[in-house]
Amino acid sequence: MRKLRSVIAVLLIHALSSTVFAQEPLDEHPLVKKYPGSESMGGPPSVREFDEFELSVGPITKAGKPAKTQHLEGRIFSADYRNPANRSVLEIYKNYEQALTRAGFQSLYACNGPECGAGQQGEAHPTLRDPSYVRRYLAAKLSRPEGDVYVSLAVQAQDPRQTGDTMLDVIEVNPMESKNLVDVAALSDSVMRTGHAAVYGIYFDTGKADVKPESDAALKEIAKLLQQDAKLKLYVVGHADNQGTLESNIDLSRRRSAAIVQVLTAKYGVAAPRLTGQGVGPLSPVAPNDTEEGRAKNRRVELVKQ
Repeated sequence: MRKLRSVIAVLLIHALSSTVFAQEPLDEHPLVKKYPGSESMGGPPSVREFDEFELSVGPITKAGKPAKTQHLEGRIFSADYRNPANRSVLEIYKNYEQALTRAGFQSLYACNGPECGAGQQGEAHPTLRDPSYVRRYLAAKLSRPEGDVYVSLAVQAQDPRQTGDTMLDVIEVNPMESKNLVDVAALSDSVMRTGHAAVYGIYFDTGKADVKPESDAALKEIAKLLQQDAKLKLYVVGHADNQGTLESNIDLSRRRSAAIVQVLTAKYGVAAPRLTGQGVGPLSPVAPNDTEEGRAKNRRVELVKQ
């Protein structure tokens, strides 16, 4: 069984009007103060400006996985702290719980003992790491106009007589900063040389067909391509990986291509007859679907010259 690092934090919520991160390495989240006397373990907490996080909002099943998770994307702060001496798991957990409630957070899921994976040999939890520990877990949410904030808290100890440790993750939901990965010159060259061009800068939520705002940079370049050549007509072809059924992937890729066409015509003024949406799901991969890297390459849009 994997040995855990010792860590702990106790939460005191600051004013919730600012989420700016300091330039120096952080010892605590700007919205969260560590418990007096606790120490960061394994270096300072990490901050990822944009990443994904699977928030556990259900009990551990017999298969060793959470019964339910919520997929989050945004800025992620992850901290490991060691408890000060003579502080129990219960006391630390209740400090977090009460402080979150006072700050306006709502509990999404809480567990104690076996539902958190405690004592279930060999089972794992995305935030609990080692199921041999006695533990309490809390997932909470704060709704804000500038973006929701989620907290994942795991308080645990190998033995009730020990101080134990806590893992704290704070997820500030926000869109990814768009980088212009699509260039009109490269699109034009590929379409004219090969008859098609792959586009990877168009984004959708998992299982949905609504074009996300951070797709604008890529869509602008596609519109420029069509403006440069008034005679050019394109098939906008949606592609997917092989996760899920063939029928659902083809349907989703068709709906996504139709959504792209709609945005290009409505927002960027492209004449509708110049674009035709199609979707082929996983039927034309450019990489093996055996790895996440390969699946990411297969999730794309192809511009095909008519």
